Amino acid sequence: MGMTMVEKILAAHSGRDSLEPGEIVNAKLDLVLGNDITTPVAIEEFEKIGVEEVFDKDKIALVPDHFTPNKDINSAGQTKSIREFAAEKGITNYFEIGEMGIEHCLLPEQGLVKPGQIIIGADSHTCTYGAFGALGTGVGSTDMAAGMATGEAWFKVPETIKFVFTGKLQPWVSGKDLILHTIGDIGVDGALYRAMEFTGEVIDSLSMADRMTISNMAIEAGGKCGLIAPDQTTFDYLAGRVDDDYQVFTSDADASYYKEIEYNVSELEPQVAFPHLPENTRPISQVKDIPVDQVVIGSCTNGRLKDIREAAQVLKGKKKAANVRLLVFPGTQEIYKQAMHEGLIEILIDAGAAVSTPTCGPCLGGHMGVLAAGEKAISTTNRNFVGRMGHPESEVYLANPTVAAASAIAGEIVSPEEVV
Repeated sequence: MGMTMVEKILAAHSGRDSLEPGEIVNAKLDLVLGNDITTPVAIEEFEKIGVEEVFDKDKIALVPDHFTPNKDINSAGQTKSIREFAAEKGITNYFEIGEMGIEHCLLPEQGLVKPGQIIIGADSHTCTYGAFGALGTGVGSTDMAAGMATGEAWFKVPETIKFVFTGKLQPWVSGKDLILHTIGDIGVDGALYRAMEFTGEVIDSLSMADRMTISNMAIEAGGKCGLIAPDQTTFDYLAGRVDDDYQVFTSDADASYYKEIEYNVSELEPQVAFPHLPENTRPISQVKDIPVDQVVIGSCTNGRLKDIREAAQVLKGKKKAANVRLLVFPGTQEIYKQAMHEGLIEILIDAGAAVSTPTCGPCLGGHMGVLAAGEKAISTTNRNFVGRMGHPESEVYLANPTVAAASAIAGEIVSPEEVV
């Protein structure tokens, strides 16, 4: 019997020729990630272990991106602690303000994500790296601490659900719509502790930005990881960012899956996830009379250059509605700079947007975009739980960047076709 991608990756990292779902294995890690919320706790746990040094100073990435630039004294203290830890341990991949970005945009851009790797991150959206054929998964701060000390982590080998996308995408439909449609179909627990493997002609046609968006939201269906087999699009993205020191794993033709689900997406419209779960999706044609107070374009889900370009395409030569706050968060400094070179930032500012330095702030209701009671936002982020972006009586709707941009112009949730 053949093996799936996730089974092959775990076998290769645990010294096994083969393994099966349900087995417990101890696997070597290629990268351990933490941010300014989770790393301070991990540092405390690391110190309890009693080791002096991290397992590999080049295989740890610390990215202060959630409450930075520091929003208050507490966040300044958190960032200070990881800054000092990084200096003390000689960690090479610590990213200071001015160099950092939103972690799941930054690490691939920096060439730290490679096919076939195992990456654990004390952040649930570490599954983003599945877009490169890497097993990226979120862990708690304690597991991060153990990973920093030993370079290993334990895994229960997950079963795999195979999602096959066929057909041809309509205008204004992107990777965000594919994953929202999928979560809307299977539910927020539809892939609980299972690997999600995305394949088919539609996936093959997607950019790396769209693939990262899809893998990023695997966790919103409960997935352990969201894998896409590396292909020429992957290799083109990696060229110039990493050397060829990586191993590509693909599923065998006779691999055994827990379930296979096929979607013909030729008729798929842009999707909108209503409050308060990502599974509450509706096609844009069924969305009527939802006024919005705030529009957020950015985050680890949709803060890449392709997303900025698409938003600017809709907003060019237009103005946001007078009663709407339009916030744009490029994922990294490099994305910000490239957007400036292409004139996209000027288009966004002329449309009335406030363009920010990279930060996760508004996505989790941390800072720079907190909602008041009764306010509604449409956002390109990944979660719309109760109180996710601020007051428990606020509402968050999830959509792709073109729908968000169009809604900023209209002052209510609309299709891009209605404003372009």
